[in-house]
Amino acid sequence: MLYSVKTISRNGNVMLNMCDSELLGKTISNGKTVMKINKNYYHNEFVEKNEAEELLKKSNNINLVGKESVNLSVNLGFGSQQSVKLIDDVPFLIIIKM
Repeated sequence: MLYSVKTISRNGNVMLNMCDSELLGKTISNGKTVMKINKNYYHNEFVEKNEAEELLKKSNNINLVGKESVNLSVNLGFGSQQSVKLIDDVPFLIIIKM
């Protein structure tokens, strides 16, 4: 499994945007919410699971889209299943570490 990731670092904070690679370039919608999973926001490179885990550990703000990306984060203890939202049956999770 490859994850599509983009990180942005500013003032000691790291923001991670990550999605399941097969979702890159797709648009999902639940009628009132539309999300474009575009390369400008979710892609700088593809990474394997171990590198995705390291990025999740060092990031302060995390945006996740896709079953594999969300499950990886929740299994590492970042975020909870109760916080996961679905858009067009695709899991979406935002995490802000304090």
